[in-house]
Parts: sequence; structure tokens; C-alpha cells
Amino acid sequence: MPPRPPFRTEPPAPPQGMDDAAWVDVIQKMDEVYSQLVHDEIELEKKNAELEQSQQFILSVLSAMSDVLVVCDAQGLIEETNAALCDVVGRSEQDLRGTSLYDLLAGEASVARARAVMANRSPTRRGESIELDLRGAGGESVPVDANCTPRFAASGRRVGTVLVGRPTAEIRRAYQELRTAHEALKHTQQQLLHSEKMASLGRLVAGVAHELNNPISFVLGNVHALARYSERLRDYLQAVHGGSTPAELQALGARLRVPHILHDLPSLLEGTLEGAQRTADIVNGLKRFSAIDADTRQEVDLNQVVDRSVLWIGKGAPGHLRLLWQPGPPRLVRGNAGQLQQVVMNLLQNAVDATGEQASGEPEVRILVDESGGLVHLRVEDNGPGIPPEDLSRIFDPFFTTKPVGKGTGLGLSISYGIVEQHGGSLRASNLPGGGAQFEITLPRLAA
Repeated sequence: MPPRPPFRTEPPAPPQGMDDAAWVDVIQKMDEVYSQLVHDEIELEKKNAELEQSQQFILSVLSAMSDVLVVCDAQGLIEETNAALCDVVGRSEQDLRGTSLYDLLAGEASVARARAVMANRSPTRRGESIELDLRGAGGESVPVDANCTPRFAASGRRVGTVLVGRPTAEIRRAYQELRTAHEALKHTQQQLLHSEKMASLGRLVAGVAHELNNPISFVLGNVHALARYSERLRDYLQAVHGGSTPAELQALGARLRVPHILHDLPSLLEGTLEGAQRTADIVNGLKRFSAIDADTRQEVDLNQVVDRSVLWIGKGAPGHLRLLWQPGPPRLVRGNAGQLQQVVMNLLQNAVDATGEQASGEPEVRILVDESGGLVHLRVEDNGPGIPPEDLSRIFDPFFTTKPVGKGTGLGLSISYGIVEQHGGSLRASNLPGGGAQFEITLPRLAA
């Protein structure tokens, strides 16, 4: 700021030929002009300080950027860079400023891509993404995924290009880490699903053992009968080959009941095969249910899924429980039969457990399957105490359970919810008006 003239107690004498009034006006105008000059200089200093602060802010932002930044003019000469680019290429900002962008690129392909972007006469303001190879500090090639955005003057004329890029090695590393974490999560989810299956099988061991015992006992009984019949037929054949007379053979055949044996053999063999096949079906069902499922989808009839679930759950349920289920026409959906059976068995087991908590009356579980509007609905209802209203919002949360310690893991409903959701459906829980709870599975119907 220029030094202000010393303060005068009295104004200077007016020049000759000028009266006092005119001279006072001149002095006042001079003071006004001087005051305005001082005010303008103060404002200019404030603007300079603000401009310096803005510049420092922009520089700090550029220095903090982890992505490389290059600002070029219309000819590709570098006007501005940041610390990230300097670290990659091993050169200072002063050294880079004024040099050509193409000198930083490794390989003719990168130079050609950069020239094509810079020569584009009708670029979009959103820019264009290209892959470039920068020449690293050690001469190595550094791949960069760059976004090239045009820079325009106030008149609308293109005056340069801004390139912002990130080394793809970092992106690939992050993607690989994400993929590894995703695979680990899928593996953990699969193991969790399998563990819940094993827990369900453990609760159903008694019922499954009883179901296996029936056909096996039937087969054993038939095998013992066949063993007795084979001994009688052997004795009869020995007499035939020993030269016995027809009268003796007739008497022996009557005593050994050979006609009865020949009449009974087909039914015995048929029953044995049926029992063996029934046993094989049960074992195969257990194997399918307990195996770690591949994510394969096929046509599934929900009626058959409910049939198997009712068979296994019913064998282990209390004898006084009424399990109401009436199969109807096929209800076809597309999905994984083993996973859907796990869901139905879990809902049935929870319903059976809930009916054991009712104060009075006969415990009852109902299963209903119907369809409407291109959707198949499967409902499992019980007449137990229902779900407390405060628990309805978190009934499907992992590890949430209302069962005593040791009676449940809190994962069954959460896993079931996820399975149904993966099949493009929904699983909802509600309380029935007359008491008890209802769980409803809704799945897209498979067109015939």
C-alpha cells in the first residue's frame, strides 16, 4: 500500500486565481479518490488471498489423488499433472510440464489410441475410456485404465483433454481379492447348508429307521419263506432224479406241498423285489437329501416333495399328532428338489415342535398346496401358540431361535428363506386368526 501523505491540520493555500470554495472542492475530491484507492487495494489483497487459498486447495486435492492425472492442451502438451503420475513415471512436475503426452506412453498401440481420442472433433462431455500403457520409472510398461474428458473454453472451443486413470494392476488385485472372498463365502454358505441338513437328519433318525424297518422286515420274511421252499423243491427234485414212481412222486409232492409252492413263488418274488426297491428308494432319498447339492435346476413336483417330507417327519412325530395332507394335481416348479425338500422338512419340523407347546386340544399340522396367477403356494399351518408379534420381524434372522438351548441352531428358517429366495420365490410367516402360525412358500409355476 503506498504511504499516505502526512496529515495536515490546515489545508494548503489555494493556487493563485482559484477561490477558496473551488479549492476545498478539489481537496475533497482528492480525499474521495484516495479513499477509494485504499479500499480497492484492500479488496484486491483479499481476492489474492482467496485465490491463493483456492490454488492451495486444488494442489492439495491433486496431490491426494491416488489416480494419475494429466491435463493437456489441444496439441497434447502437458499443462498439469499430479504426484501419482510423477511416482509412476519417475519424473517431477516441472520436468513433465510442457512435454508431449505421447512421450509418456509405451508402445505404438497406446500412442495410436491416445491420438485418436485427442483428434476426435465431436467428443462427449462424459469422456471416453481407453486402455493405455505408461512408461514406468524403470522402463517397464504400466497398464492404466484411463478416462479421457475434453476440456472446453468459455466460447465452447475445445482447448485440451483431461486424462484420469488408475493402474489396472491395482484393479485386478482388488477384483481377485473380491473373487476369493466371494468363493470363500459361497463355500461357507454351502457348508452351513449341509450342516443344517445333517442336523435335520439327526432329528429324523428314529422316523427314518422305522420307515426302513418295514420293507427290510418284509424282505427278510420273504427270504426265509423262499429258503424253506427251496429245501422242499430240492427234496422233490432228488426224488425225481432218483427214479421214484409216479405214485411216489405224487404222494411226495402232496406232502411237500409243491403245487402250493409253485403258486406262491411269483408273489413272494414280487413282494421281495418291491420291498428291496422301497428300501433303495428311501436310501436314495436320504443320499440326495444329505449330499451337497450342485446348483442344478429341473422340473420338481411340490406334491412329491411334501409326500417325502410328511413320510419322514410323520414317523418321528408324536403318535397323537394329526398330520393333515391330501395330495392334489401336480404342482410343478423349477428348482433343486433336495433344497426344496430341506425347506419343507424344516417348516414341518418347526410346526410339529410348536404343537407340542399348546396348552390343550389335539395337536394338528396342515399342509396345503395350490396355485393362482402363475404362482404355486405351499402353506404349513399349526394350532400351536403362534409367533410372538415382537418376533415376527426377525424370525428369519440367522441364529435367532425361540427354542431352548440345544433344541435348535437358529439357522433353519434363515437358510430356508435364502433357498426360497434363490428359487425366485418368497417365504412369509404370520399368525392365524384362530391361533397358531402359518408359513407360506410362493414359487413361480412351471408352465406345462
